Amino acid sequence: MIGTDPKTAHYPIDAERRDLIEEFRRSPKGPYSSELQKIVHRMRWSGEGGRFALMPVVPGKTWMLMLLPARRGDPIVPQPDQIFTSLEDAEWAVFKLRWKAITEHAIPEDLDTTP
Repeated sequence: MIGTDPKTAHYPIDAERRDLIEEFRRSPKGPYSSELQKIVHRMRWSGEGGRFALMPVVPGKTWMLMLLPARRGDPIVPQPDQIFTSLEDAEWAVFKLRWKAITEHAIPEDLDTTP
């Protein structure tokens, strides 16, 4: 079985790259520029800051954030305070969590608005 190794996805992320944050905010489902694609890949596969998934609560209408376990077979941890009525908002919330975990910098407030 292939596991997730944080060392396998190590593309550097410059916390000052506001353009990449803005690009993701405008189009959270893509398509992405080559550089943003590498960053999204790192965020999704490195496991830094925890691995997240979105679970449909009401299919096509409501999603809940879930924290995946570090070890296969351990329970998934639901985040009932993180419910979204927009898939784009849910993806943005996960992006912000991953950005902060990897760069140790929160996304600036002025970029945390709907474009």
